[in-house]
Amino acid sequence: MRVDLNSDLGESFGRYKLGLDEEVMNYITSANVATGWHAGDPLVMRKTVRLAKEKGVAVGAHPGYPDLMGFGRRYMKLTPEEARNYILYQIGALYAFTKAEGLELQHVKPHGALYNALVKEEDLARAVIEGMADFDKKLIFVTLSGSRPAQIAEEMGVKVAHEVFADRAYNPDGTLVPRSKPNAVIHDKEEIAERVISMVKDGGVRAINGEWIELKADTICVHGDNPKAVEIARHIREVLEREGVKVVPMKAFIR
Repeated sequence: MRVDLNSDLGESFGRYKLGLDEEVMNYITSANVATGWHAGDPLVMRKTVRLAKEKGVAVGAHPGYPDLMGFGRRYMKLTPEEARNYILYQIGALYAFTKAEGLELQHVKPHGALYNALVKEEDLARAVIEGMADFDKKLIFVTLSGSRPAQIAEEMGVKVAHEVFADRAYNPDGTLVPRSKPNAVIHDKEEIAERVISMVKDGGVRAINGEWIELKADTICVHGDNPKAVEIARHIREVLEREGVKVVPMKAFIR
């Protein structure tokens, strides 16, 4: 049994530092690197890619809405043409740095409000996947486990990594409980680890109302901007390996 551990990194900007990238990178296998629109800048992007290379961590693009002020967590209405080209543009920006450092680009994971919007808007999801495929159809598309975007990507012949979240509560329909709601974010590392093992080994987890929901877990997201991110990432990896689960980059098992 194999699973990938990913984290959203490279989200500092200019003089502003966000996240614990260097520490978190010790425990993950894939890094989702911000591409400059919701966070990140050219210096941060190159530094993060270099760090991933040093740590042996696979790199993916983490494109979002053009919303630095809102950190990409505010919804924006995009036409399919805009969405397709916005994604292509941002992937290309990160690719410049992976190429310069001699790394391949492994995956694309949309960020924040865009990630959530894809679950509800099929035309938007299709446009985003098309933008990714325009660049390279061999890239892995990372999206919410069991969601419609995952189905659309598979129908288009694009490789998919079904993503689950270690520290987020789920609604009964498999979507994430909005951060604005009580108990949406889980902070206890033991509870987080139990949920991760349930998702990876049992194929599901309890929703916020207690209902059992089925989830496929190819990759587990650990949020790098959580104050306890390093402790949580380390604990998750230790528990997974103790349970006999191999923690490897998604490209090792998603073909």
